Amino acid sequence: MNHQDGLPSYHDLLDRIDAPPGSSWGIFGANDDLGTLNFLTPARRIRAAGLVRGGLTYSLDLPLDAFPSPLISHRGSLQHTVFGLNEFHRDDRIDNLFPQATSQIDGLRHFGHPDYGFYNGADPEKLVAGDPTLGIQRYAEHGIVGRAVLLDVGRYLEHIGDPIDYSQPRSVPVRVLEETARHQGVGIEPGDILMLRFGWLGNRLDQIKRDAQTGVDTLSGAPLVSVGLEQSHDTAAWFWDNRIALAAADNVALEVWPASASDLTVHADTQGTLPASSHTGMLHRILIPLLGLAIGELWQLDELAEACQADGQYDCMVAATPLRLPGGVGSPSNAVAIR
Repeated sequence: MNHQDGLPSYHDLLDRIDAPPGSSWGIFGANDDLGTLNFLTPARRIRAAGLVRGGLTYSLDLPLDAFPSPLISHRGSLQHTVFGLNEFHRDDRIDNLFPQATSQIDGLRHFGHPDYGFYNGADPEKLVAGDPTLGIQRYAEHGIVGRAVLLDVGRYLEHIGDPIDYSQPRSVPVRVLEETARHQGVGIEPGDILMLRFGWLGNRLDQIKRDAQTGVDTLSGAPLVSVGLEQSHDTAAWFWDNRIALAAADNVALEVWPASASDLTVHADTQGTLPASSHTGMLHRILIPLLGLAIGELWQLDELAEACQADGQYDCMVAATPLRLPGGVGSPSNAVAIR
């Protein structure tokens, strides 16, 4: 892939000896804590604004109480209280809010690499509440506004007679992303916000609705499985070489879940110094701490996908406003598409 931006390819990154192999550390400066959001330049924001034609907006967020039971067990359910100081006043209190429990954006302190640490060599001792290092507030300060491309992978696979079985952890290679883009007639540009619709979230919400109607809970206690991106260096290379600013999907982890079939390893795994866990083999370990990729998960893309299919226009402007929480690990995405 030929770029005019002077930045190295992913292959070049793998050959680095001045930083962890496969990392973008130092590419955007020794103290950078934005990672791939650096690709969202003023010129690319102007390009995005030109995509607004009808002025229609599409929320990409789930309600904060979308899941009766947490998808990830350690992320509890919020408790919302409305109270008033008198009969003509109301106020809110939210307890047990986990910012990454529904539609969300991962910050760069969310994952470190077991061998090399956190993005750009950040001191892990600083990754605490209130310290700004790699905090989600940096995304809010910079702003996430740009051209977004929706790749409706679920609809494409159904079209070619290979529909997704949502009961299985299906792995999707970048070849399918490229095929989907060609089928839709849309190109990927540097600095894009890439949105991947697998159809997983809509399927999950439909099952929650059916359970509520029948009174039978089929989800609680069942293993969480999700279609998602293939855990490979090919996937990482595709994101970096296409200069993707943020990658978001309508599934639980962007990548396939669980990562049990992954071939990705780290020295800490192979040497036995790090016990096996649900994180073993995850692509997150490359995308976040090494490349500095901003990741969105559980984005609600169905309504937008219907609009895109109706008029054949799969690019639009997207604006997301994470919480300006100093030292935050992640945030509700607060994302909207404008067409």
